[in-house]
Amino acid sequence: MTAVLVEESAPVQAPLGDRGVRAVLALARFEARRLLLSVPVVVAFVGYVAWIVWRTRESWDGNPALQDADRATQSVPMLVGLAVLLGAARAVVRSERHGTEHHFSVLVLPPWRRTAAHALSVVPAVLLTAVCVAGQFGWEALKPGAIGHGSPAELAVGPLTVLGFGALGVLLGRLTMSAFAAPLLVVVLLFVFVLGSGPSEVSGLSWLAPAVPEIGPDSLPSDLLGRPAAWHALYLAGAALCVAFLAVAVAGGRTAAVRAGLVLSLAAAVTGGLLQAGGASPSPELTAARERASVNPDLTCAEQGGSTYCAFPEWAPRTGTWAGVVDRVQAVAGGSAHDRPLVVRQRLDARYGPGADAAIPALTDADRVTVGTGWGGNRVPEFSSAVAAVLVAGTEAAGSELCDGRMVTVMWLSLSWQDDPMAALRRVRLDDSVTGSAIVLSPTDPLSMTEGQTDVVRRLLENPPAGTGARVKEHWAELTEPGVTTARVAELLGVPGPKKADSCEE
Repeated sequence: MTAVLVEESAPVQAPLGDRGVRAVLALARFEARRLLLSVPVVVAFVGYVAWIVWRTRESWDGNPALQDADRATQSVPMLVGLAVLLGAARAVVRSERHGTEHHFSVLVLPPWRRTAAHALSVVPAVLLTAVCVAGQFGWEALKPGAIGHGSPAELAVGPLTVLGFGALGVLLGRLTMSAFAAPLLVVVLLFVFVLGSGPSEVSGLSWLAPAVPEIGPDSLPSDLLGRPAAWHALYLAGAALCVAFLAVAVAGGRTAAVRAGLVLSLAAAVTGGLLQAGGASPSPELTAARERASVNPDLTCAEQGGSTYCAFPEWAPRTGTWAGVVDRVQAVAGGSAHDRPLVVRQRLDARYGPGADAAIPALTDADRVTVGTGWGGNRVPEFSSAVAAVLVAGTEAAGSELCDGRMVTVMWLSLSWQDDPMAALRRVRLDDSVTGSAIVLSPTDPLSMTEGQTDVVRRLLENPPAGTGARVKEHWAELTEPGVTTARVAELLGVPGPKKADSCEE
């Protein structure tokens, strides 16, 4: 019997560094799964998605300006970030809470590598937030009435906020090793960033917060926003990475890569912070551009149906929609107003920045109509009322001073052709009423209706007598004559007159 010697080669072992990296990634995957499945994070993401669906269905009445829609994605991710902060901090202190910290001494992962794994475990939550942001913005961009374009730097704010809060949770857990520190910090941040009112005016200091949405009632052209969005994104990214590297360093990581990462990320945060603070105040060039856009804008004009429509370049696709409203109002008008050429110009006051609410004065030139940067919903009857007032009174300024029976004619022209005239009447009035006196909203100076005028208009819209449109055209000259009473207008249109006489003081 012979023995056969078989030589077995020694197994090839990976270098310790490679095994450490693979172990860090394996632990990061494990912790990421636990983090995403934790109750606070699941609730936060479910609430976030529900909020996106609830809000985006009817946001901006289906006509968003995408340079505003990108900023609308920034605030709610802070709530996701707080949940991630809480989950990351609890994961770091889990071994301390369960009394298993000493067992980790037999593993190849020292505390600083485990901290690095916890920091990496936040990344999937960041990516999921980015998917939600992209979904919300994409939904807005696909709406038929969308105009303008968004900024990648503005869209990055939400995911970077989650990254920063998650890294802060890891650092907090490593510093305190306490299960109570993270909930207390979440409460503080909730009041400071989410529930707090914040400064009334955006300044350089305001940009230290994760999100500065600064959305006003009127959209501005993209080149007039003047927001240091790119520097703010650099500041957030640098701050988040700096906190993550600091957590690794606190846990004992003293490698050259950690030190270099800490220095570079700190430099990025400081650079972004300083440059965004400097960019928060408008430059002389931006101030001059806003002045020109407010006083003498460079608009793109096109002629449709005999009238001229002038808009800022980003709003040019919307001129056809405005023309449709003008055509419908003129279709029910009589006399020369039926085919009178109008000039519809888009106007705004950009001098106070994107968060301001500035009034636009009425025009005194004949046959000139103002349209704003918003559209859909209430903006439609507001614009149609402005068109009707110009057709009846001649100018916007004169239309805002109407107080006689001509106001009934104006409101009939503005609302009678709409799908739901009574709903449009309610929306165009400041107090959402259909009885009594009220202010009628307009892109410029508002109009006003007395109680008697409201009664007559409501009768005309609820149950219009047969041939009302023909009566408007037949008696157009008298219906638009200065000083005509509401009672006389009601008589001409075939409805009962008001119980009270016309009075501008009602």
